[in-house]
Order: sequence, then C-alpha cells, then structure tokens
Amino acid sequence: MVDTHETAPVTIGPDTKVTLHFSLALEDGSVVDSNFSGKPATFVVGDGSLLNGFESALFGLSAGDEVVLEIGPEQGFGPHNPNNIQRFSKGDFLKGGADDVQLEPGLMLSFADASQTELPGVVVEIDEEHVMVDFNHPLAGHQITFAVKILDVMPAVTH
Repeated sequence: MVDTHETAPVTIGPDTKVTLHFSLALEDGSVVDSNFSGKPATFVVGDGSLLNGFESALFGLSAGDEVVLEIGPEQGFGPHNPNNIQRFSKGDFLKGGADDVQLEPGLMLSFADASQTELPGVVVEIDEEHVMVDFNHPLAGHQITFAVKILDVMPAVTH
C-alpha cells in the first residue's frame, strides 16, 4: 500500500531550526543589513540570534514563504531613550599625546560599565568643554522593514 497523503510543512515556532535570507531597512528604505546576496542565516528559535519581536513575527511561516514585515521599536531595537545620552568632560578623552582620540560626531567608541561590560557609544555632539555620547542601539526608535525568504524549517535537535 502506498502512502499518498503529504505531511504538513513544519512551521516556525518554538523548537524549530530556521534557515532564511533577510534584510533590515529603515523608514527611508536604506538597507542596514541583508544576506540576500550571500549565505543564508540559520538559527534555532529561542537561541538569542534574533530579537524576540523579529522571531515571533516569523511564527507560522514555512519553507518557501516570502514576506515583508514592519517591526516597531517596541518589538525591535527599543525606543530611543534620552537617558542613554551621557555628557562627558572633553578632558576624559584627551591624554595629551599622539594617541588622543580625534573626536567627531558619528565616531563609535567602546566604554566599560561598572561591571566591565563593553558598551558601545556614538559621539553625537562636541563643544569646547563637553562630549555628548549616545548609548542607545543605533537602530533604537526606528520602524524596521524586515524582509524574509524562508528557505528551510525543521524541528530543532536538542541534546
């Protein structure tokens, strides 16, 4: 006897392994990340590779699906928090030698917090005495257009 019924495709959800192509674009259409022209990404739902809001937006999709999703700041990289902009004395950056940092808006610097965790910050403003550094994620506060093409979905193998 031949089994003629097909099994339903595996859909994205908890305990699934997903392979996909994706792109992230800002409100103005500028692409900030994409792997459509390269190697696809593979992750297991819940492994921390994707932010929860991006991951849950994929639930229910299966191999072959292509969608464009809008991810708001609350589900994406968070709202822009003005409290994450800190003011430093310009002297904190000047050592008085050839290794002085050339401060300019847009410069990304690495700081260590009280627990010595690395914290990236972007210089946003400089005046005669102070440097303003933004510690928000660069994509915080943005509506992200998340385009995906699901290549494969399979049950995750857990050990």
